[in-house]
Amino acid sequence: MRQLLDKPLASAELQAINAYWRAANYLSVGQIYLMHNALLTEPLQPEHIKPRLLGHWGTTPGLNLIYAHLNRVIKQRDLSMMYVIGPGHGGPAIAANTWLEGSYTDTYPDVTRDAAGLQTLFRQFSFPGGIPSHVAPELPGSIHEGGELGYSLSHAYGAAFDNPDLVVACVIGDGEAETGPLAASWHSNKFLDPRTDGAVLPILHLNGYKIANPAVLARIGDEELTKLLEGYGHRPYLVDGDDPELVHQALAATLDVVLDEIAEIQTEARTNPGTPRRPWPMIVLRTPKGWTGPREVDGVPIEGTWRAHQVPLTGVRTSPEHLAMLETWLRSYRIEELLDAEGRPVAELTDQVPSGERRMGSTPHANGGLLTRSLDLPPLSQYAVAVPQPGSGPHEPTRVLGTFLRDVMSANPCNVRVFGPDETASNRLDAIYETTAKAWNAEVLPTDEHLAADGRVMEILSEHTCQGWLEGYLLTGRHGWFSCYEAFVHLVDSMVNQHAKWLKVSRALPWRRTIPSLNYLLTSHVWRQDNNGFSHQDPGFIDHVVNKKAEVIRVYLPPDANTLLAVSDHCLRSRGYVNVVVAGKQPQPSWLDHDSAVLHCARGVGVWQWASNDDGDPDVVLACAGDVPTLETLAAVSLLREHVPGLKIRVVNVVDLMRLEPDSEHPHGLSDAEFDAIFTTDKPVIFAYHGYPALIHRLTYRRHNHANLHVRGYKEEGTTTTPFDMVVRNDLDRYHLAMDVIDRVPGLGRRAAETRQWLTDQRARHHAYIVEHGEDLPEVRNWQWPHVGR
Repeated sequence: MRQLLDKPLASAELQAINAYWRAANYLSVGQIYLMHNALLTEPLQPEHIKPRLLGHWGTTPGLNLIYAHLNRVIKQRDLSMMYVIGPGHGGPAIAANTWLEGSYTDTYPDVTRDAAGLQTLFRQFSFPGGIPSHVAPELPGSIHEGGELGYSLSHAYGAAFDNPDLVVACVIGDGEAETGPLAASWHSNKFLDPRTDGAVLPILHLNGYKIANPAVLARIGDEELTKLLEGYGHRPYLVDGDDPELVHQALAATLDVVLDEIAEIQTEARTNPGTPRRPWPMIVLRTPKGWTGPREVDGVPIEGTWRAHQVPLTGVRTSPEHLAMLETWLRSYRIEELLDAEGRPVAELTDQVPSGERRMGSTPHANGGLLTRSLDLPPLSQYAVAVPQPGSGPHEPTRVLGTFLRDVMSANPCNVRVFGPDETASNRLDAIYETTAKAWNAEVLPTDEHLAADGRVMEILSEHTCQGWLEGYLLTGRHGWFSCYEAFVHLVDSMVNQHAKWLKVSRALPWRRTIPSLNYLLTSHVWRQDNNGFSHQDPGFIDHVVNKKAEVIRVYLPPDANTLLAVSDHCLRSRGYVNVVVAGKQPQPSWLDHDSAVLHCARGVGVWQWASNDDGDPDVVLACAGDVPTLETLAAVSLLREHVPGLKIRVVNVVDLMRLEPDSEHPHGLSDAEFDAIFTTDKPVIFAYHGYPALIHRLTYRRHNHANLHVRGYKEEGTTTTPFDMVVRNDLDRYHLAMDVIDRVPGLGRRAAETRQWLTDQRARHHAYIVEHGEDLPEVRNWQWPHVGR
């Protein structure tokens, strides 16, 4: 790694930047320990100390050091810069710096930039009624909480896409660097277009340790680390030391050089299109963990070891020795030189602060709703498929959606992207390539298709990286869509957890503007993974997201092409949600024309009168949610109409799954009166559901008719087989649904015994047929809705 020994800081500038760093360090320690005596105007007493010491000191001095130096280059170069912090448990650092620069007080006027405000800042940190210890939504300037490690770099690149004037400084903790998501995200530089995108400056902070173990990248030696980072496409610069004066000079010199390199790369690319990709600069910062804190406590080394990770002095309320050490530590920063008698930062500090929105705590990019522009969406009617009668087609719903997304991308050339792990064409969305290519800034061969540096389809075979890019893109105010095989979206379970929690907290912060929704399209789903087999069959992501707060989560199961269009249009217009859309890509019937589909999706759930013959008083309700369950339900209805004439059937289709919950539990929930009117209070309900049956019971357990609700869905039965055999294996097939009706409608079992036996025989015949022929029965493959009248 290249190591610069220049000393660009004059003596006064060096003294000023070191003073700023000292002030930030003091404020950080004060947040961890003090609830009174913020300015140390009297000797420290046990009652000044918080009863519970929560927070992380080890990474904090490094974060403060970087913040102080970024302020310097922002002012000198008039940069638009964001600060993404991988070790988000270094929350005290960001709270300290945003207070010093004034953006914290701008956001929370009651936390004034004086002694009273400082006391509030200290007391509220990791304190009941206060703010969390991480870089949470409550902190201005943050888009990345960092509670779960691994996503900082992908978030940073997501923020940089389509933001040509933005520089994202991304601090990567050396522990975080061991995670799989972070390791994959180093490749993001092959997807960044220096002509139209901003820049990311990774800063790998090697302080040597995690909670209790050494960090791998801190122990492999400079030669191996250099080769690793260069192999990822970076030009690494090393800043190394524990002497503050020397480190300040080295970091200042290095930032000057790497920012010059970034500007040179961008200028070259923007003036000479087709310029080959160059390595992007990055910084490796190696400083002691817990720097400037206690070096030794009770005879045990602290600074520069894993013991500095959280709270170096834990017994300060009970041990006079520890209390004295804390006071010595705090007074070592000479806070009386840095804050005046009223507790206000002195001019030496405030003169280093960038102005207005150039302050990293005030950048509008970290409050993306301020920058969000609504998408220009074309009229849905021009993409709708013709449905002269229910069951028309077949159509491939996601291919129809692809034509809509193609024109959405065309009409919004720098405001929306599609993300997915190498599956855009597989998921039948390839019409998008008529408008834009796949982003790619590496080698291109003559056999390649649809690759371009300025492509707006983001494909990398890492669901984590796709998710991180999209989150960073959304959090900075843009729009996006993530398509994925249903079974493998589970790879981002914990990431969607974090994003949903961020949205939930942000809703309670008036200053946080609402950002565009996170939209998932889950296709290649459980019922059409017969070719890939059991490993590809899992509809459980729905169950996972439904556990999140109701005001954030939406789940849609459109049964055909036109309903998928209507749902997708709604999702792209929405704000502040996690929208999960599950839809098939295989040819299938279309049930509703455009107008009917829009109306049905607006309702979220409804009786399909054209498929029902109940005349307002059904013997049984057949409900369905999902494309394959809808097909099997309607096929069961046609069998029952043929074999059990006179049976009064009501068909109910559910598009918006959360309509099943009571309105007291979810904003989309049906009232009890609405639910009872649709599902009755006393008639059998046979519910064919896309996913795990228990979820439907969970959503409806308070309903009056829950005792009569019988749910069929996926029950972990699958293999490589035929499409229809998948539903047979899970008892979701038309024959079994018809048998369920016969078994549960009072008195019908005796009258329809012969029909039930025939249905059982059909299942046996199906099995024998597929074993011999390798495909489904002709009457199953070729089935069409018979268009029976009421």
